[in-house]
Amino acid sequence: MSDMTLSDLAEAMRDIDFAMLSTKTGAGDIAARPMSNNRDVDYDGDSFFFTYEEARTVSDIERDPKVGLSFQGKAGLLGKPPLFISVEGTAELIRDKAQFEAHWNSDLDYWFEDGIDTPGVVLIRVHADRIHYWNGKDEGDVTP
Repeated sequence: MSDMTLSDLAEAMRDIDFAMLSTKTGAGDIAARPMSNNRDVDYDGDSFFFTYEEARTVSDIERDPKVGLSFQGKAGLLGKPPLFISVEGTAELIRDKAQFEAHWNSDLDYWFEDGIDTPGVVLIRVHADRIHYWNGKDEGDVTP
């Protein structure tokens, strides 16, 4: 077992732009989709992602806020496996422009042409309840 801290994971996650966000659908199936964390990784156990109000992700979270995130880092030196991170958490939907602004960066303009004023934009905050990681032969759990 390794002893990575939340701070260690945050540092490693700075180079991982995309996560797979998994939700439970109305039929009880698991749905996953790639989401960019937009390098918003001052990681304290919360992850932030932008989407549109009409996305199924939003209705899934409204029905059941328990979600999963999975991250995969780059392959290690000399063929070592990459860092893998699995987050079990609770999602919150935020529709507050002040919060949009706090987590916005110019890369998002590609997806949301009017920035924080884009109609129907929603911020998803995932608060981690448990984080499990695998880093080569080391693995461990972190509770934020």
